[in-house]
Parts: sequence; structure tokens; C-alpha cells
Amino acid sequence: MTRFDWQNPYPTPRVPVFARNIVSTSHPLAAQAGLRMLWKGGNAVDAAIAAAAAITVVEPVSCGLGGDAFAIVWDGSRLHGLNASGTAPAAWNVDYFRKRYGEENGLAKNPLRGWDAATVPGVIAGWEALHAKFGSLPFADLMAPAIEIAERGHAVASIVTRKWKAAIPELQNQPGFAATFMPHGRAPEVSERVCFPGHAATLRLIAEQGPRAFYEGEIAERIAAFSRECGAAMSQDDLRNYRADWVEPIGKAYRGYTVHEIPPNGQGIAALIALGILEQFDMASLPLDGARAQHLQIEAMKLAFADVYRYVADPRSMDVTPEQMLDDAYLKSRAKLIDPKRATHFDFGMPRSGGTIYMSAVDERGMMVSFIQSNYMGFGSGVVVPGTGIALQNRGCAFSMDPASPNVVAGGKRPFHTIIPAFLTQQVDGRQEAVMSFGVMGGDMQPQGHLQTVVRMLDYGQQPQAACDAPRWKVNRDFTVDLESTFNPDTTRALQDLGHKIKSIDDPYMDFGSGQFIWKLDRNDSERGYVAASDSRRDGLAAGF
Repeated sequence: MTRFDWQNPYPTPRVPVFARNIVSTSHPLAAQAGLRMLWKGGNAVDAAIAAAAAITVVEPVSCGLGGDAFAIVWDGSRLHGLNASGTAPAAWNVDYFRKRYGEENGLAKNPLRGWDAATVPGVIAGWEALHAKFGSLPFADLMAPAIEIAERGHAVASIVTRKWKAAIPELQNQPGFAATFMPHGRAPEVSERVCFPGHAATLRLIAEQGPRAFYEGEIAERIAAFSRECGAAMSQDDLRNYRADWVEPIGKAYRGYTVHEIPPNGQGIAALIALGILEQFDMASLPLDGARAQHLQIEAMKLAFADVYRYVADPRSMDVTPEQMLDDAYLKSRAKLIDPKRATHFDFGMPRSGGTIYMSAVDERGMMVSFIQSNYMGFGSGVVVPGTGIALQNRGCAFSMDPASPNVVAGGKRPFHTIIPAFLTQQVDGRQEAVMSFGVMGGDMQPQGHLQTVVRMLDYGQQPQAACDAPRWKVNRDFTVDLESTFNPDTTRALQDLGHKIKSIDDPYMDFGSGQFIWKLDRNDSERGYVAASDSRRDGLAAGF
């Protein structure tokens, strides 16, 4: 039996949801789209795909048809990992960017937005792969709720509206953006009805002809034609040659459980490194929200990022393997670098050689899906293919322009990626059993959210909604630390006294992530079902029956 403290010490509008079938997403209409599939007799994968399609309509500030995706699926007996992140157009290399954008500090420049920030979209191929392997309902059925919402329109949610307005100044002049996302010359107001007929048409074509139509048919032709019109590099061959990859999840033991992540090119390994470091400390002996417990977690995260930013890239070009980065002896040596009395700026080690959405869906037959998809920075590149609703992500800006970097840009290569689904298992009678499907979206915040919520649940017994609602910190790339405005002032002062360079940020939508958690209540009693949490930092909903 799960032993949680079911009290929640943090102010929140949310309560845990208990049910045998659950979909938890960052938007209520997407959660309901997934539930419709479960009511029809579909499984958790069917629900996840339907919810994912719907959320491209209702939360376009975070994801779209031109985004990327990752998933971890528990099929009832084992885990499967899916990498549906896009690859660079074949024409991309350092010289391509140097000729188009010049140099800065001796390196070629690459843009944050526009066509030359967009890699090949992976999300539709991700849906295709998930459905082919696990889906039980016709693919067209899974697209139906999203098509209906796009055609009939929906009232825009409050947090989505705020982020939509914030994106306008930077993106309004990108090709195709204003025609799709500024139909009245502005962002919509809260509760204003918006329709996306082009988006609906694309989904309908995918439903009728299958997902490969996105990469080989009429849709691919329209993407490539708009690329040519804008003088960009993405071609029909780039689209035609793309496939999502099934991968073996990587894992790390922590407090009698195993935390699983997708292997690089994603940053999920950062959470595993940090947990492996924290395994060397007696966290439960320290006050949960006190400075000492938070200090150790922050320092472990800084150590993890120091290695991740140096080594993680497309696995075909990495200098070291994930196994080497997660080696127990190596992580013990890294843990010894933490000074419990002061903050430290860490360099990378030497392992032994040799605006995203997250959702979770589970069903009463035991299938659990941890799924994430994203356009990266808000609306991504800002480029929208006319008449299609396809907003292209901007993952290409995550490539390095340094020829010595394992993450250097090259055609057909995947860039360093921030979006990461996660999963928790426990060994029972010699075999791994599913415990929790979870994730926390939000750029670099994602592995940090995984770390903080896992520590709260496994070291301190906090129930998922409390662990989700608790105030969070975020380590930035310069190793300064952002603190959510709800953080205890005494803890903030104590962290400053330890030498942490603290900021206090009140932007919970992105800076501190947004999570969805579904925990299996009793692995020996399927009738007890699950408990789910949905983050109040977005418009989300955990719904079940």
C-alpha cells in the first residue's frame, strides 16, 4: 500500500484525483479528449494521442503540429521509449549558418526564430509510432476531438492567453504567424472564441490518409514549398526520410525505486545524475523546505548540468556514454565536491571512458503513458505554413556552432533536447513493476522538476499533488538560482548566506515548470486504481473514471 502523507501544506486550488482510468494534461479540453477514447474502450496510448492532438489546438503557445515528442510507455510488463525529436535539414552545417548570419566571437551565429531555427517536425511521426505499436482504436478516431475543437472553436484559457500576448512582439513578422495566430491583428482575450480551420484540415487529412501524409503527401509538399518560397533549407527529402526511433530508457536507482528517462539527445540524464549524487546523502534527516535540503539538491543539479551541457548531444556524436555518466563510482566522486556550508561553481567532470506540454494517461488494464511534446520556445520558430496550422518548432537553435562540440550542427543530426518524459518503477519479487508516470515541462526546468518532486515523494512521503504544488527553485545556465515567489523567506535568506546568487521570479508558467503525475496506488490490487496530480501553474486538469 502507498504510504503518503495525504495532507497538503501548500496553498493550491487542486486536489488529488483518484480513478481507475485517468488522463492528466495542462488543458481541460485535452484531458477530456483523452477520456473520450477511454470511454470508447481504447487504451492509455489511444488516450494520450487524442489528448496530444487536442492540445495542439487549445495550447498552441506550447506545442503544435510542427513540434517534437518523446514518450515512455509501460505496456503492462515492461517499458518502451520513443524519441520523436526532429533532425536537421540535410543542408545544415556550420558554413551554412556562417554564410547566412555571419560570426560572433569567432563562431557562426544561428537564429532563435525563423526557418533556420526549425528542424524536421517529429510529433506526427511520434503519434504514428505509438499507434502502430500500441493503439487499439482507429487512428482517425483519435483525431476526431481535436478536429471538432479546431473547427467549432474554443474559448481561450487564461494562462494560454497571457503567453500568447507575450509572444506577439517577437513573432508577429515571422512568415505565416499573423495570419494564423493574430486573426484580428492581436492575440485573443481570455474566453474569446478562436477557430483554426487550417489546423482542422491538416488533422482531417492525417486522419483520412494516415500520419505519413505529413511527411510524404500533400502536407509535406506544402511545407517544402513554403520553405523554398522563404529561401529556407527544409526539403521534401528531409521530411520523407524522417522516422521516430524506439529507444531503451535509461534508469537510476533511488531510495529503493528506479527513475527512468529517455537517453540522449535529451537532458533526462541530468535528473538521473542529480539523483545518483543525492543518493549519497541522508535527505530525509533534513527539514524538507529548509535551506540544507534545498542546498544539496541545487548543488547536485549544478553538478549534473555541468556534465550534461558538456557531453549530451545526438548519441552518435557523444564523447562518453550514458552508462559512463551514470557510473556509481563516478557519481560518488562528484558528490564529494558538494560543500554543505557553501555554494560552489562546478566544472564538468571526466566520466570514465569506454513555452512544452506534458501529459500522462493510464488505464485500468495497467498501461501507463508518459508523453511530452513541444514547440520549444512558446510558438517555436514563429513560422506557420499557410492554410495548414502547422507551427514549426525552433529546436535548431539548440545546436552548437562550435566544430569541437559533440552538439555541433550537421544535416540529419538531432540537437540537444530539453523535453523529457519520466517514469518510476520498483522491483517486486524479482521484476520491475510500474509505480508512476510523470513529467514537468518547462525548458531547463524539466530535470530540475523531476528531481525536486521525486525527492519530495520518495524521501519525505509527500503525496503527488503536494509535491507538485510545493515552491520550486531553478538553476540557470550561469548557475544563478531562481526561486519561486512562494518560497519561504527564511530559506531564501539562508540560501543566500550559503553563497547562492538568488533571484525571485514570479512567472510560474515557464520558469518553474508545470507537471502531471499519476501514481499507481497498489501494485497488488488493480481495483484501487491511481492517484493523479495536475499542476496549478497552468490551466490543466486530471480527469478520470
